[in-house]
Amino acid sequence: MKSAAFNIMHHERRSANYKPNICKYDILESLNSIYDGPGYKRRAEKLIEDVRIIFGKAIDSEAKLELIDSLQKLGLAAHFDVEIKAALDTIASIDKINNQSPGGEEGPLYVTALCFKLLRQHGYDVSQDMFSGFMDEKTGTFRKSKHEDIKGMLELLEASHLALEGEDILEEAREFSTTALEEAIPNLDDHRAKQVAHALELPSHRRVQWFDVKWHINVKERDGNTKAILLELSKLNFNVIQATLQKDLKELSRWWRNLGLRESLSFARDRLVETFMCSVGFAFEPENRCFRKWLTKVLNLVAIIDDVYDVYGTLEELTHFTNAVTRWDVRETQQLPECMKTCFLALYNTVNEFVNEVQREKGWDQLLLPHLKKVVVGRLL
Repeated sequence: MKSAAFNIMHHERRSANYKPNICKYDILESLNSIYDGPGYKRRAEKLIEDVRIIFGKAIDSEAKLELIDSLQKLGLAAHFDVEIKAALDTIASIDKINNQSPGGEEGPLYVTALCFKLLRQHGYDVSQDMFSGFMDEKTGTFRKSKHEDIKGMLELLEASHLALEGEDILEEAREFSTTALEEAIPNLDDHRAKQVAHALELPSHRRVQWFDVKWHINVKERDGNTKAILLELSKLNFNVIQATLQKDLKELSRWWRNLGLRESLSFARDRLVETFMCSVGFAFEPENRCFRKWLTKVLNLVAIIDDVYDVYGTLEELTHFTNAVTRWDVRETQQLPECMKTCFLALYNTVNEFVNEVQREKGWDQLLLPHLKKVVVGRLL
């Protein structure tokens, strides 16, 4: 035993030379926002009801499609799930009956592409043949007359990125719209050129929605075509959600500092803010606070334990650590260095705390812990 302890104590530890964390936790914990107050939330609720009225007044399909698209881009869609589904159900049924897009077979490419994009994003059965009316029957390519329709090209590009395997028309649409937009950029004003460059860089469905909301607010404000009430709601909603996210981050910062892992595991990554932003990317809505909290905690601990395995631990230490995780038994950590004991206890206590909270709030049975342990073991080992 003495020999083993001696070897552990004198083992030369490695370092991954991670860059230091640039975030100051004192600053994070001092964050405050005026938008956390009830007055702003009441105003947002009033504006949501006003926008519902606008939704009801949107009679034609194009107006409804544009409103749905704006709500999605501005981060407001969650407030109008019922209205959006009802509108798309109606549009999808009309298209199926008429076997064409809202714009008709020879209607605007913009409307057809927008309709296709939204229906496919929401899981409706929609065919690429919606675009056949815009193609030359002889060459099988899109007609050049559509080349100068920048608005239509932008939507066609977005629609093309939703192609399924074997959808040749959409593959052709992607090549056609990409070429048209790239050639158009030098002749566009700065505002429009930035929109085109943004679309060419990455399709919207591959972006993290919340991190793109502010960009779309600025674009629509500059365009001048969006109703003032919608812009007011989008800005207010953005600030209210940001206030919620700041509060979440403050609480997580206190949890992270209280764990003490930053000091005891100086070789490991300190990436609380990065992991929190990852959880925001998954679910930014205020009602998903619990999900964000626990996902951030788990991601932080996974990163730390990953460094324990890859950077710090000896083979003997990692064997003991693995046994402790597999058996979910604190006693297995007795032969580990203090920093690795602290690491296991942080994992052990966090998982158990999560289980207790879920059982308390959801009433789930005792089978939750075994399932979580299985997930943890599978992820770490």
